[in-house]
Amino acid sequence: MRILITGATGFIGQPLCRELADKDHELLAVSRSPDEARDKLPEGTDIQANISDFIDAAPEAVINLAGEPIAEGRWTDEKKRRIVESRVDITRAIVELCGKAENPPNVLVSASAMGYYGDQGDREVTEDTPPNHEFVHEICDRWESEARKAEACGARVAIARIGLVLDQGGGMLARTLTPFKLGLGGRLGDGTQYMPWIHREDMVRVLIFLLERDELSGPFNASAPNPVTNAEFTQALANALHRPAVLPAPAIALKLAFGEMSRLLLTGAKMLPKRLEEAGFEFRYAELKEALAEILDSK
Repeated sequence: MRILITGATGFIGQPLCRELADKDHELLAVSRSPDEARDKLPEGTDIQANISDFIDAAPEAVINLAGEPIAEGRWTDEKKRRIVESRVDITRAIVELCGKAENPPNVLVSASAMGYYGDQGDREVTEDTPPNHEFVHEICDRWESEARKAEACGARVAIARIGLVLDQGGGMLARTLTPFKLGLGGRLGDGTQYMPWIHREDMVRVLIFLLERDELSGPFNASAPNPVTNAEFTQALANALHRPAVLPAPAIALKLAFGEMSRLLLTGAKMLPKRLEEAGFEFRYAELKEALAEILDSK
């Protein structure tokens, strides 16, 4: 299959591209720095700077992972604009490609995030749970709405609402491993907020599962079936590293340091992968303890 990937050089995109190449798919990748991207992607990947460059290449499928990082720095008005527009604009370009291509893609697998639901406290959250309307929901709602426009071009659209992706080399562990290794880790706020998580290996498998299963469309919660609270995550990571976790970050300090962005750290959702499991997807890492053991022991 000829597959176009946005965000191909990212934390999820790179292992996804390797897996797809191993399956003998033909890869097309979008990168603002094609020369740099060639060192990160499988040999033979066709890399272009713009989605429109691939209209004549006739991709049969698209996996859309691109977007401005959301959990870095304070959310100024300019930062919030870039967060939203980076996701909406590139998804809109994909839909335009679908409309202009003589043979439009058959499927679009588009990323979204757990933030779609907003703060949900301790209730169980499935794909049917109504969202709490706040900025993170607005981002995901506009992102998903743009992706669904590809259906008018005949594409099947599957949306992955992604939890916290765990592995070394990026994601939240890249920011937390060092302080925890030094014994300086601790819960965020009161630690009761839920953290839906997923091992990066399972995340790649979810995307390929949605790509290959022709009957699957709509939203899918992409997180392990056993979400944990921040306090539970903190203790599990400390135990895996054989370190204490005795230095909590008070909510007021996080709010002062990060402003509105602190809501990402202090709120959450007990998100469950109901539709994925109903479709037959089996997680290799369903429990946090075994996921952290694989990540920390084998790298």
